[in-house]
Amino acid sequence: MPFQIIAAIFLFATLFVFIQIGVVTVAFDKLGLSQGSAMLLLIASLFGSSINLPLFTVDATREPDPRWEPRRRWMSAMARQLDPRKVLIAVNVGGGIIPVAFSVYLLQNHPLPILTVLGAIAIQAGVCYAFSRPIAGLGVGMPILVAPIAAAVIAVTLAPEQSAPLAYIGGTLGVLVGADLLRLKDVRGLGSPLASIGGAGTFDGVFITGLVAVLLA
Repeated sequence: MPFQIIAAIFLFATLFVFIQIGVVTVAFDKLGLSQGSAMLLLIASLFGSSINLPLFTVDATREPDPRWEPRRRWMSAMARQLDPRKVLIAVNVGGGIIPVAFSVYLLQNHPLPILTVLGAIAIQAGVCYAFSRPIAGLGVGMPILVAPIAAAVIAVTLAPEQSAPLAYIGGTLGVLVGADLLRLKDVRGLGSPLASIGGAGTFDGVFITGLVAVLLA
């Protein structure tokens, strides 16, 4: 969509400035990344946010919302050709796959007990599920600061010496589970032909949660 392209360019410029003044670098430095690696991760997340990998379809329980009609020509060929009685479930590269892959990297490079990690993810998922709500024609919404603040508090409580990596892992995976996966049952009635896990990419709660949670932890 034109708006998304303009917003993505603006976000990229903003993130680049943030890196230069050290705001985002501080977050990734706490995770053991160099400025170059942080920049690479951000660029990959930005461009990956435009890629949705189809998984499966489910039956829709609501007619397509009229607000989706003008957007169809900007959607993937598969989504445009989708039966209006179906909802395509996909996973976003920038907002879903990359955060999960980076969480795996952090797990391999930081001494975090697996039970502590699972506990953080479970608590975060519960918080995100409780505060998220399906919004017809749009998707699943949640107050943007709830997830990062919860992730930071959980991480500092469970593993104060490794709070930064735990905040990112628990925060991002908790959002994916609580606000995306556990809400898949609601997508049938949203009036949307496409439901993408981590679907807003760099604008998604997953991406924002990871950065802010690390800064707060």
